[in-house]
Amino acid sequence: MSNHQFQFLFCDFNNSTHAAALVQLINAYKQDPMGGSVPFSDEEGQILIKGLASHSSCFVLFGLCDNVFAAMATCFVNYSTFQLAPYINIHDLIVLDTYRGKGLGKAMLQKLFQIASERGYCKVNLEVREDNSRAKTLYAGLGFAECEPPMHFWERLV
Repeated sequence: MSNHQFQFLFCDFNNSTHAAALVQLINAYKQDPMGGSVPFSDEEGQILIKGLASHSSCFVLFGLCDNVFAAMATCFVNYSTFQLAPYINIHDLIVLDTYRGKGLGKAMLQKLFQIASERGYCKVNLEVREDNSRAKTLYAGLGFAECEPPMHFWERLV
């Protein structure tokens, strides 16, 4: 059991503290070995905030640990044509390195399950890098499993 105090908060994109925390967390994620990229410039951070704020199916959930913005989930609500119900797609799940191993990632996912249940959504899905064993262990422990048959994300950049 964690000795830390966790709190969850929906991002208010018009709140400068929230906007700064969002960009800080995304930049930390981008610079992580699993992100492998350079941080956003200030201008790109502003584009990110405006883009997410204007995307009608987006919500961002912050995880605070001992009153510090330590985690974040960027989520989009999609619709399952097979299950005839909306669902949450977790696009980014970020826990700052210094807060990993304290149960915050697990608590974030449990909060998202609660949100999905309260809203009548049929599922929560996410993607995970094949080499991210730590995340895969967390996700499997909370009931996530590879789709049957296995699915792969394909892309075509335009």
